[in-house]
Amino acid sequence: MLAGGATEAEILADYPYLEPDDIRASLEYAAAQIDHAVVLAA
Repeated sequence: MLAGGATEAEILADYPYLEPDDIRASLEYAAAQIDHAVVLAA
């Protein structure tokens, strides 16, 4: 949603069960996932 242009405040308003730390945790997870080596099979 952030990549699509939504602000953190908009996300939190749409999903009241989320907290700011939830958004930060999802960004940290995504950053960790793209930092992995990619192995291509030939």
